[in-house]
Amino acid sequence: MVSLKGKHIYLRALEPEDLEFVYTIENDTNLWHLSDTQTPYSRFLIKQYLENAQQDIFEAKQLRLAICNKDDDTVGLIDVFDFDIKNKRAGIGILIKDKENRNLGFGKEALELLVDYCFETLHLHQVYANISVNNLASLKLFQKNGFKKIGLKKDWSFDGKIYTDEFLLQRINN
Repeated sequence: MVSLKGKHIYLRALEPEDLEFVYTIENDTNLWHLSDTQTPYSRFLIKQYLENAQQDIFEAKQLRLAICNKDDDTVGLIDVFDFDIKNKRAGIGILIKDKENRNLGFGKEALELLVDYCFETLHLHQVYANISVNNLASLKLFQKNGFKKIGLKKDWSFDGKIYTDEFLLQRINN
């Protein structure tokens, strides 16, 4: 039985009340490089997204969950994207919003819960992540969760000044 509740956090579906949290993340230009975003999102568009977030992962091909601590505060988001049921694989991305909530184990626990969900409930064969070579915290997080570096994408991301390489990490369910 897969649970989306851990010892210190739980994962839940997005709610209309998450509008400001998602709006802040999506419009933080310091985070745009993580999702290749290049334009801001309006509250209206995010509200529409939240209203349609009830779509099944098999239909939407993605799933975004809120990461909440035991005080019910939303501390981050974790995503399943590029959901490919035929090949039984999907990408995973994670973000802990505020620096004071990082390095507390929330990301580790959220990743463990989501990977278990992907393997045990969605019956995926593999999950993967795309992580900048400069994002040492994410590389460490994913590698500690059994992800292996399987490739390097050269000059993959351009920030307007320089190109950055990106690792492709993969975890296969054995």
